[in-house]
Amino acid sequence: MAIITLTTDLGTNDSYLASVKGSIYSQFEDAKVIDITNHIEPFNIQQAAYILGNCFKDFPLGSVHIISVDDELSIHNEHLAVKAFGHYFIGADNGFFSLLFNEIKPEKIVRLNISLTTNCMTFAAKNIFVPAACHLLRGGTMEIIGSLVADFEVKRMELKSVLQANMIRGSVIYVDGYGNATTNIRKLEFEKIQKGRDFTILFGREDEMIKKISLKYTDVPVPEKLALFGENNLLQIAINKGFASKLLGLKLHEIVRVEFK
Repeated sequence: MAIITLTTDLGTNDSYLASVKGSIYSQFEDAKVIDITNHIEPFNIQQAAYILGNCFKDFPLGSVHIISVDDELSIHNEHLAVKAFGHYFIGADNGFFSLLFNEIKPEKIVRLNISLTTNCMTFAAKNIFVPAACHLLRGGTMEIIGSLVADFEVKRMELKSVLQANMIRGSVIYVDGYGNATTNIRKLEFEKIQKGRDFTILFGREDEMIKKISLKYTDVPVPEKLALFGENNLLQIAINKGFASKLLGLKLHEIVRVEFK
């Protein structure tokens, strides 16, 4: 199945997204185009990496993922095609790939050299990424559309939690549509430091705390707060049928710490 996914900040109120999809079908009419999201906050590569990173492995191997966030071509913002985990990713070398793959080294990376058929230099998703994606879907090699590079430039690293003997200090890195606040505190790190000990999760206002990990949202009554590890194994603060980010003051980059006894 010839799948192209879109993760963009193009929105759905303008003509940009329709132009990208029309261009895909004009070049590869059998393509199946799937929107991961087109409502990334403008230029927010961390949000884009978090969302795509949570779901791309659910797609068939060989899928091509276009990322159009902060992608205007410049000497400091070149375009790449990356092969990793049996998937292809096409986007800008603006720090996104550092966030998406973290410490994993991709199988192959090329710097795109697609010949433009237009004088427009501001619509990379349509004029550069789509031709590259359709080429790959036809079975073309990466070397035809770009020159091999050893690695993408690490420009922005994901903010990692701080680990101590009796404490983890993390922060909110994503708030979903339900108001659930996901942190950068990983389950493996939590369990390694916990060693079976009691703990208190502290956040927001001084009186906000949680002292146990739930398995599901309904483990607590409505509208109680809870903490759980989601499918991505990151600590999440939520409210059963409530909007935790607003009710608990959990905005992006808000500090969350876990103290162990």
